[in-house]
Amino acid sequence: MPFATRLLAVVDKGHRRDVPVRLFQPQQEDRGWICRYEIDWPERPRAGAGFGIDAVQALTIALQNIGVELYASAYHKAGTLVFDRPGNGYGFPIAKDARHLLVGDDAKFDGN
Repeated sequence: MPFATRLLAVVDKGHRRDVPVRLFQPQQEDRGWICRYEIDWPERPRAGAGFGIDAVQALTIALQNIGVELYASAYHKAGTLVFDRPGNGYGFPIAKDARHLLVGDDAKFDGN
């Protein structure tokens, strides 16, 4: 069961399709921690994870992985992926080497 969900949308030609992003609680595994997430893209759901030496690192990496997936998506590139308003970003952190992709409020609060 997810412990956090953010609802994004793909808005194209007046049609809206919800894109829920779900984050699951980090879990300890044999060699560290894993934090799973899901993005329900319109064409098919995508599952991923962040791995770390502890729960905090796994969660942080999962959030950054989500950010990269959103910014690398065809929907972002087409300008159809929306959180609160078009072109304003998605509210997920992103790894430092990908911060050039940030737009809107995300670019204002990129951790620099």
